[in-house]
Amino acid sequence: MKDISFLHAIRTATIREIQDLSVEQFNTIPAGFNNNIIWNAGHLVASEQRMIYSRSGQTPLVSAEFIARYQKGTRPEGYVHEAGINEIKKLLIESIDKFEQDYKNNMFTDYDAWTTSYGNTISNLDDAITFLPFHEGLHSGCIKALKKLLK
Repeated sequence: MKDISFLHAIRTATIREIQDLSVEQFNTIPAGFNNNIIWNAGHLVASEQRMIYSRSGQTPLVSAEFIARYQKGTRPEGYVHEAGINEIKKLLIESIDKFEQDYKNNMFTDYDAWTTSYGNTISNLDDAITFLPFHEGLHSGCIKALKKLLK
């Protein structure tokens, strides 16, 4: 069993990065970009839920609609109000906490292999756990770039 406590640290850092933003800043799409900070935050949750729960045959913590709204290939569909932003911020931590608990309880036994857009094949849960921080870092970098453009 892998130590996955680092995932909580990554998400906590993401929360710190976005905690001082206004609703308007979360929703702003700067020139040259096709998404915004709240989409990136929602995408982190949706991707983690698909990568871990859906691919393991388990029910995700979030709704199918949430995943459809923030999955790869989507863009912001409209203005996300304060309640929606707060929900995503809460899910950033709650989803990792739940995964950590479920992982320790050996809930994940099967895994549906897939290939990332980078050409890496994710064959099992351990591969997904290894890939997840890369994905988190990619979108954390996007959030930082977007935030820099807003200031």
